[in-house]
Amino acid sequence: MEQNANKIFDVAIIGGGPAGLAAGLYAARAGRSTLLIEEMTAGGQITKTHNVENYPGFEEGIDGFSLASKMEQQAARFGLVTQYATVEALGLSGAVKRIGCGKKEFFARTLILAMGAEPRLIGLAREKDLTGAGVSYCATCDGAFFRGMPVAVVGGGDTAVSDALYLARFAERVYVVHRRDTLRATQVLQDAAKQEARIEFVLDSVPEDILGEEAVEGLRVKNKKTGESRVLTVKGIFVAVGTTPRSALVRDLVACDANGYIETDAHMRTSVPGVYAAGDVRVTPLRQVITAAADGAVAATMAVEYLMQQGTLPE
Repeated sequence: MEQNANKIFDVAIIGGGPAGLAAGLYAARAGRSTLLIEEMTAGGQITKTHNVENYPGFEEGIDGFSLASKMEQQAARFGLVTQYATVEALGLSGAVKRIGCGKKEFFARTLILAMGAEPRLIGLAREKDLTGAGVSYCATCDGAFFRGMPVAVVGGGDTAVSDALYLARFAERVYVVHRRDTLRATQVLQDAAKQEARIEFVLDSVPEDILGEEAVEGLRVKNKKTGESRVLTVKGIFVAVGTTPRSALVRDLVACDANGYIETDAHMRTSVPGVYAAGDVRVTPLRQVITAAADGAVAATMAVEYLMQQGTLPE
């Protein structure tokens, strides 16, 4: 295998979303040799977001691709090295971590896991085609775009009901579509939602079809008990049926919770010394650009501190 001239980086980062890019910025700016490995395009999920309005510093908002590009360029200015490759194997034991990427192999004294998470899909035919054109997986990211419009939330857990309450601030009406006759959300959230006049529950129902060619025009749902179909005339569909962490590579290597999210302490340390996790792939109460970037900053700072404790000085 190629070994990148046998170079051992101080810090290696897997994943080029906001968490990984922020980690790269902080580690490289601290004078540490830093490698970021990304599968495709730097930025992660935010590159699919037309307008990011809740990241500080951009009063008119900024499209996700441009934000990611600015993050990448800023980190590169301080010396971040980026490799576009798929990580296939990891060796985390010992003082030097091994990262296998097909025929290439990289080595680092510390490792930051920032692979992110993916929203679970509901599996409808036009769901992917209309993502960003009415279909969304983040109410706090996109809710304000639907001010004064009817929308639907698919799901019945805490996230779905919290999203419905949040969307009720902007939307004309919020339909909560859930496949069971009772919600899974905590009672306090259910009580709050039931008191909100703009929220209507569509229970015992499953989504059948998304209507609209260029943008969402409606959602057809089917009642599981009666078999009857109904069209909800909505402009936005917010899918809140959970996320899946991209942690398959490390589930047998570091401690994860029952859902596969990597467990860390407040310093982003995992169960393996010298290995950190940041962003959506770890256990966290909020998955947003700003929290991912903050995680990355903490993880890199702690990695640099670890290197100092090990007596490894900047090059």
